[in-house]
Amino acid sequence: MLVNRAKKGDSEAFQILIHEEKEKMYRMAYMYMRNEDDALEVFQESLYKALNAINTLKNDGYFSTWLMRILINTAIATLKKKQKLVSINMEIFDQIEDTEHSGTEEHLDLLQAMDDIEEKYKTVLLLRFYQDYTVKQIAAFLDCPEGTVKTNIRRGLDLLKTKLKGVYCDDRQNSIV
Repeated sequence: MLVNRAKKGDSEAFQILIHEEKEKMYRMAYMYMRNEDDALEVFQESLYKALNAINTLKNDGYFSTWLMRILINTAIATLKKKQKLVSINMEIFDQIEDTEHSGTEEHLDLLQAMDDIEEKYKTVLLLRFYQDYTVKQIAAFLDCPEGTVKTNIRRGLDLLKTKLKGVYCDDRQNSIV
């Protein structure tokens, strides 16, 4: 109902729809951009694109998926346009105490490892584990077979495991000696 009204130009209906999705959208933008200003820029540009293209949405039930797809495509395009690598802001490391692997440190290691894997793996992992989408939803969202999504999730997890294995296995071995 709201999507139909938004398609007919009802800005209030569009605002209500966006209000329901804004937190998920911003989190996803931030996961890609790793910078508050860039995430906000991607978020706003995505809203602008969605508003201008809402009439292209074929199935009203897929509004959330359609909107997230616009956001991810915008984030990837922005990263390419700026030709910048997503990396952990070094100021964060200055704020963290030099302790054994704390939850924050492990989270930062995971984020750094996520930055180092291919976009296709990063996208499915973010959608699956940060946004809690099902494999079926991700497949519809990315317009690819479910088998491809499962393969990319498995390969992405394997890559993360390999990248993090050196960090945590080496530390544990050194602490035993």
